[in-house]
Amino acid sequence: MKIVTLKDKSGIPKYKQIIASIEDAIIKGALKKGDKLPSLNSIKNQHSLSRDTVIAAFNELKMRGIVQSIVGKGYYVTSEDIKVNQKIFLLFDELNSFKEDLYNSFLTGMGENVQVDIFFHHFNTDVFSKLINDNAGDYSYYIIMPANLKGTEKVISRLPNDKVYILDQMHLELMAYPSIHQNFKKDIYQGLQAGLKQIKNYQKAILLYNEERQPKGILDGFNLFCTHNNIQNEVIDTLTDRALSKRDLYILLDDKNLIRIIKRIKEEQLILVQHIGIISYNDTLLKEIVEGGITTISTNFNLMGQRLAEMILNNEFAQIENPNSLIIRKSL
Repeated sequence: MKIVTLKDKSGIPKYKQIIASIEDAIIKGALKKGDKLPSLNSIKNQHSLSRDTVIAAFNELKMRGIVQSIVGKGYYVTSEDIKVNQKIFLLFDELNSFKEDLYNSFLTGMGENVQVDIFFHHFNTDVFSKLINDNAGDYSYYIIMPANLKGTEKVISRLPNDKVYILDQMHLELMAYPSIHQNFKKDIYQGLQAGLKQIKNYQKAILLYNEERQPKGILDGFNLFCTHNNIQNEVIDTLTDRALSKRDLYILLDDKNLIRIIKRIKEEQLILVQHIGIISYNDTLLKEIVEGGITTISTNFNLMGQRLAEMILNNEFAQIENPNSLIIRKSL
């Protein structure tokens, strides 16, 4: 079977005819996963086309995940699922329950015939750089969660700038890209301000903060809140070897330390709320239930995923602050 056939007067651009021919060959079984495509030069010469026309066709198939290129060897079929219209690269910092909510909401919003490949950099600059370098040119869109890594703009600049979306944390160096993000300084300040009446029942507000993993805006917003309201405060980076003191309020930014402090409260026969207050960052279903409910400051991750999908589907350039709120429960 001849793989690529073109018609001169069909009204369909030649690169789209190449794509349709290859798709048809896959449907009919003439091309299977692992098979090599006709070379770029053979298609170009046989049909008197420009090199750019053939490359445009191959690149679209590549971004949809149907073919891949191997340097020095050519193009090969990697998937027989020709229904995939878009292939999306999604780079998270880490996986947790609220990121899973974001991911699922995004998938739902994108609808059918979209392949989303998820990767994690775990706050490692080398891993971040390698994942982007290894996948540059292979996807229709790139969604990047830079976290607080330094120098990410240099790495991201290797991608097509009209195919990149920034998620969750927004750096000044990345303002050229569309984004949906949190304003961490404003969000924690306003969240704490909304709970000021309850917070004043405690002697000290203690922020458990890891500068390597957590946004500096949270630290800045916490300090601003405490200064404006004359709240005695402390910033610590670990609970290890720390004695719990009655009438302290802990602001916890990760779930592991939330569990640790609840365990410590029980071990030391203290009473949550009465002796130790807790505000946790990022809401989850579990926090609605554990210990009668944990107070949270949280963005809406379902809305973030849904809005991100809308931006991509509508080819929209926007820089959107996702809404954030204080949810008061029994831990405060």
